[in-house]
Amino acid sequence: MTEKPQGEQPGDDSADEAVIKAAEEAAAGGASGELATAKRELAERTADLQRLQAEYQNYRKRVERDRLTVREIAVSNILESLIPVLDDIGRAREHGEVTGGFKSVSDNLETVVAKLGLQQFGKEGEAFDPTLHEALMHSYSSDVTEDTCVQILQPGYRIGERIIRPAMVAVAEPQPGTQTTAAPDSDDSESDKADGAADN
Repeated sequence: MTEKPQGEQPGDDSADEAVIKAAEEAAAGGASGELATAKRELAERTADLQRLQAEYQNYRKRVERDRLTVREIAVSNILESLIPVLDDIGRAREHGEVTGGFKSVSDNLETVVAKLGLQQFGKEGEAFDPTLHEALMHSYSSDVTEDTCVQILQPGYRIGERIIRPAMVAVAEPQPGTQTTAAPDSDDSESDKADGAADN
């Protein structure tokens, strides 16, 4: 029979094993707790980083949009101030005064403003559109079938879809009582033919 060292009681071996096992479990539990905490903090930092990145992208888009808006406003203001000059060139051209060096300057100016987006509109014979035209004169004519611009007193200008100035026009509308009623007659004749076919 083996003798146990002094001071040890029977059953102390199982107590030592239990203590060691508890210490190992505590160490393992602590490590898994630290790992869970680290994972949670990593997820929070990742979310913060994604939020900051999204805010930065939105900021960049907003700055670019604002920059384009400021440019459009500046170009629009400059082009608006040039419209009277373009009107003078147009009147001079109508009187045959755009010749020589002045013709070259006027052509270059019109080319530059067109490249910047200024578009002239308003032509004789086009249908009258109150969103594009301003009627300064009115008459009746048997030559038109709808309200028509018969004379352009001053051309209109726009930049993109934005109207800078409507075209000043003289408008003619159809002569009262000259509108044809051929469409209803043709409908009646077609319905008569259909009735005849049905009777057969």
